[in-house]
Amino acid sequence: MASRRHFLKGALAGGAALAGATLAPEACARDTHTRPAEGLGLLYDATLCIGCKACVAACKEANGNPPEFSTEDQLWDTPLDTSGYTFNIIKMYRNGTMQTKDAEVNGFSFMKTSCMHCADPSCVSACPVSAMVKDPITGIVSYDPAICVGCRYCVVACPFGIPKYQYDSPTGKIGKCELCRHRYADGHYSACAEVCPTGATLYGKTADLLAEAKRRIALAPGSRTSYPRGKIGGPDQSYEAPVGNYLQHVYGEHEYGGTQVLKLSAVNFQKVGMPDLPAKSSAATSETIQHSLYGGLVLPVVALGALSFIAKRNVKPDDDAAASDHKEEQS
Repeated sequence: MASRRHFLKGALAGGAALAGATLAPEACARDTHTRPAEGLGLLYDATLCIGCKACVAACKEANGNPPEFSTEDQLWDTPLDTSGYTFNIIKMYRNGTMQTKDAEVNGFSFMKTSCMHCADPSCVSACPVSAMVKDPITGIVSYDPAICVGCRYCVVACPFGIPKYQYDSPTGKIGKCELCRHRYADGHYSACAEVCPTGATLYGKTADLLAEAKRRIALAPGSRTSYPRGKIGGPDQSYEAPVGNYLQHVYGEHEYGGTQVLKLSAVNFQKVGMPDLPAKSSAATSETIQHSLYGGLVLPVVALGALSFIAKRNVKPDDDAAASDHKEEQS
C-alpha cells in the first residue's frame, strides 16, 4: 500500500510541477490575430434598418435554405433565431410604449444577427479537423462539410452563438454565414447587402466600412448626409437622410480582437443583444493553455500516471487473492 501511495503522489506531484513550469511564463501567450488588410465584411447601421427582413429572405434564397416556421399556420418563413438553415436574422428591441425608433426608453430598434467573421475566430481555433478556416486574404470564415466530423466544438466556442448544427442532417453539418462567397464569381456579393433598400447593411472592405462608420458617428444628430447602399466602391446608389443619434461606438472595431462585420446603433449594444466582449480573443488564451499542457507531453504523462495507478490498484487485490488460494491448495 505504501508503494502505491508513493507512486500516486510522485506521479501527481511531478505532473503538477511540469504543468506549473510550463504554464507559468505568460510571455509565451500568443497575441490576438488582427484583421487582414484586404478583409471583406459588412457594416450594419441599426438607425437605417426598417425591419423589413428582405435580407433574411435574400439570404435564404442565396444559400438554398428551406423556410422555418414558428407559427401554426406555417404560411411564412418565420425563424426566431439563426439556425443551421437561417444564417441571418433581424431581431427587435422593445421598451415601454415603443413610440420612438432608436430610443432606449419607450422606443424600439433593430439588430442584425449573423456571423461576425472575427479577426481571431474561436470556431477556427476549436475545430480539430480544420473544417472551419479563415481565408488569409478575404478574412472570410468558411466551412467545409466534407471535412467536418460533427463534434460541434465550433458551436460551443463562438461567443456570438453563430455556428448552428443541422440535427436532421444524416451526416452532420454546420450552417453559418460565409458572406455569400459562392456568389463572387458571378459578380455578386452578400445577398443581404444587395437587397437592403436603405443601406442598413453595406458590403465592402472592412477598412473602408470602418472609415464610413466613423464618419457617421462624427456627424451631428439630425443633420443630413449621404448614405451609400449595396457595396462600397460599387455603382452609386446613395441617398440623403437625417443622421441618427449614434452611440459613439463602432461595435466590432475592438471587441474580441476585432471583427469584419461592424455595427452602429443608437441603443446600447448589450440591450439589442450583442455580447459585451473584451478586446482579447479567447482563442489566443485557449491555444496557449492547450499548447502548454500538451507541449512536451505533460498532460498525457500525468494522465498515464494516474491511469497506471488505478490499474495497479484494481489488479493487485486479485493477485493477492490468487496467491492466497494457491497457498491454501498447497497446505
